[in-house]
Amino acid sequence: MINNNSFAILAANLTNPTLLFFLLGIVAAMMKSDLEIPAPSIKFISLYLLFSIGFKGGQELEHSHFTSEIGYSLIFGVIIAAIIPIYTFFLAKNKVGISNAGAIAASYGSVSAVTFVSAVSFLEMQSIPFGGHMIAVMALMEFPAIVMGFVFIMKYDKSRENTVGMKGILKHAVSNGSVLMIMGSLIIGIIADSKQAEGIKPFTTDIFKGFLAIFLLEMGMITVKRFASFRKHGMFVFLLAIILPLFNGCFVAIASGLVTDQIGNRFIFAILAASASYIAVPAAMRLAAPKSDPGLYIPMALGVTFPFNITIGLPLYYFLIQMF
Repeated sequence: MINNNSFAILAANLTNPTLLFFLLGIVAAMMKSDLEIPAPSIKFISLYLLFSIGFKGGQELEHSHFTSEIGYSLIFGVIIAAIIPIYTFFLAKNKVGISNAGAIAASYGSVSAVTFVSAVSFLEMQSIPFGGHMIAVMALMEFPAIVMGFVFIMKYDKSRENTVGMKGILKHAVSNGSVLMIMGSLIIGIIADSKQAEGIKPFTTDIFKGFLAIFLLEMGMITVKRFASFRKHGMFVFLLAIILPLFNGCFVAIASGLVTDQIGNRFIFAILAASASYIAVPAAMRLAAPKSDPGLYIPMALGVTFPFNITIGLPLYYFLIQMF
């Protein structure tokens, strides 16, 4: 039974300034306002967010010893990212075609760094800590999903010319800007001297939420623009974009108790499983599946799943973890 505390958490999340800026972006786009954030600025903010969470995670890892829990967490994350694309592909392939189903499977098996950042903000609001190794888990979850999506496309799309091999896809996944930035920052955070790292703490911590608010403002405007091209695909993909994160997030929120008993880590696992990539996967799918329609799988991830997760998903997964 949902108690008053759960409603208080939901209300606090819905009045979070960063989420309100996301809603402002939606309103601005619906009003056809001339509000616009320059593309170079958004690219910089995207890189900044990835740099900040990666570096802070690396610093936390540097201060902790490698334990069996960290090892199990990394394995658990990879398993999640490899399993989710399997049933996602078979749920979607008869409705949207092989190439689109492969891209959707990769998207939902992979993760959203922005949803991760929103989850971190949520935990900070509740004063709940989480392990720095969860950032490494997030980065590792990109690869299995992209590979699984490509494998399904190669296996089932007989009309396709397999001009891109598995080696090319792996290389593209590793060299993707968002993956490289967060992994590189994580490694630098680990090897950087702690005293020297204090010098950039105001940049990595104090202004983080302000940049996140501006980024989510832009995400709100993009959501409305992408959602318009998505509607032609019908109710099935809309429902899929709600049911997948709901099932994945709720299941992992409970199952993660087998790996760790820390609420913050379990919450991060749940949101990673529930999120869908709209940065790394589209970049990889342009190479792996040029016949797939970005107007389908990007709006599913960004226009439906992302808003669902940051409004309803965050407090729901948190509630489930407290219950189990």
